[in-house]
Amino acid sequence: MTDTTTTRGRGGGQPVNDPAGLDPLLLSAKDAAALIGVGLRTFRAMDAAGRIPAPVRLSPGCVRWRLSELRAWVVAGSPPRVEWEDRKAASRR
Repeated sequence: MTDTTTTRGRGGGQPVNDPAGLDPLLLSAKDAAALIGVGLRTFRAMDAAGRIPAPVRLSPGCVRWRLSELRAWVVAGSPPRVEWEDRKAASRR
């Protein structure tokens, strides 16, 4: 991950330097798409089809994805959202 995170605006916004050099906790759709190696349109289609983990809705116009969850999802083989949610629920028991 880079040393920038995005804030402000729908679907991305302007990069803001992270002075600590840490990965952001939440990613925009653009950054999440880059993380998993797909284009933004493909990422949005995957979200609409329930093929990626559910986003965090911070406000009506601000949707983000947890970096840690996307990384764990990829390691788990990128299962569909329903299966991913079932796995998470089972691990909490």
